Amino acid sequence: MTSQHRYIPMTEQDQTEMLQTIGAASIDDLFRDIPASIRYEGTLPMSGALDEWALLRHLKQLAGRNADQDSSISFLGAGLYDHHIPVVINHLASRSEFYTAYTPYQPEISQGELQAIFEFQSYICELTGMAVANASMYDGATALAEAAALASAHTRRKRIVISRAVHPEAREIVRTTARGLGLDVVEVAVKDGLTDMDALAAAIDETTAAVLLQSPNFLGGIENLAAIEPAVHAAKALLVVSANPLSLGLLESPGALGADIVVGDAQPLGIASSLGGPTCGFFAVAEPLMRRMPGRIVGQTKDLDGKRGFVLTLQAREQHIRREKATSNICSNQALLALCASIYLSVMGKQGIRDTAELNIRKSHYGARMLGALEGFSLPWQPQTPFFNEFVLRLPDGINVSELNRRLLQEGFFGGYDLGGAYPELEGHMLVAVTEKRTREEIDAFAAALGRLSKVVHV
Repeated sequence: MTSQHRYIPMTEQDQTEMLQTIGAASIDDLFRDIPASIRYEGTLPMSGALDEWALLRHLKQLAGRNADQDSSISFLGAGLYDHHIPVVINHLASRSEFYTAYTPYQPEISQGELQAIFEFQSYICELTGMAVANASMYDGATALAEAAALASAHTRRKRIVISRAVHPEAREIVRTTARGLGLDVVEVAVKDGLTDMDALAAAIDETTAAVLLQSPNFLGGIENLAAIEPAVHAAKALLVVSANPLSLGLLESPGALGADIVVGDAQPLGIASSLGGPTCGFFAVAEPLMRRMPGRIVGQTKDLDGKRGFVLTLQAREQHIRREKATSNICSNQALLALCASIYLSVMGKQGIRDTAELNIRKSHYGARMLGALEGFSLPWQPQTPFFNEFVLRLPDGINVSELNRRLLQEGFFGGYDLGGAYPELEGHMLVAVTEKRTREEIDAFAAALGRLSKVVHV
């Protein structure tokens, strides 16, 4: 068979020689350690061989079954958002100098890659109000878990207090990391869509290493960080904030409000949701914590001729020092996606980021008014709880959210996130996201579809 395919370099002679080298009589011998009783017998239910043109057509048909943000209008957020992505991002990020680059261990031949990462770090510092940022993390959730680990190591304490308004998946990752480090994770309740201030104050004690908050939080609410910060620092704990970077175009930076560590996901900054990822996490700290940061940092320096140059610096990773001395086992970063975020911030500029953030606020508030006015619908925490571009919508009694979303998809809409799975007390509630891409006509059409379908979809 192999000899019939001219673009497959493995010939039957090659195969025979390799089998002889390892002492196997046939390909089947390679699987003899697997008991025959559990091996698949027969022929896999697959189509026959296809020629190139037929194969491409078949794959295109399969891909066409996916509902994506090009074919459907998305009101789904919950961590991945349908934001505008300037075309220049894909143009630049698709250059081979960037998409084939890996770890820039040789700075003398990696200056372009190193400078791109340095610019990303600089942008993150400006957005978050922090002194130092690293070269990026895998995503926002793992960055939050790393922040908890850093806080414990810095304070020599084992208690992590985390708000239940933090993304449910991020809380799970924090717990998984904490289990390996022997940390105690305490969750604080939510009240009116925000962290319960009384419960938070009661949870903080002299054993607390850090308080982990998200703002805007998973339910869309903007936390009052200025009111929370004094209680955290009075206990000599660290304040860790997970932030939506786009919201920082308008909101006061966490650093200015007293945060010690600011993390988040850069996906809103020109990174496609791509049916779930990958994304790019950011991690920024106050200067006293910079030597404990996970990952890598690109620093600016001068060469022997006095010219500006860039190098990897402060590498406290297990790849470079003794494992027991390492701050983290994070060995890589999302350099290409960090580049996308850097291009986005450069293209948009300060005013562009501010204008986009304002569009998110205005459009989401218009959407909330329209949806909250539908018969049987309500906004449980409005107007007292401020929000950015997501809000919680209470559906009429007896509505099956999953079935409603299935019907909405048939009409060309991605409905909101069903909150009942992560928050049992919010059964029958939907988390709706409205970004700058949504037009008035799309919001009105979504409201009309919700109102109409809610009368026919029930438990």
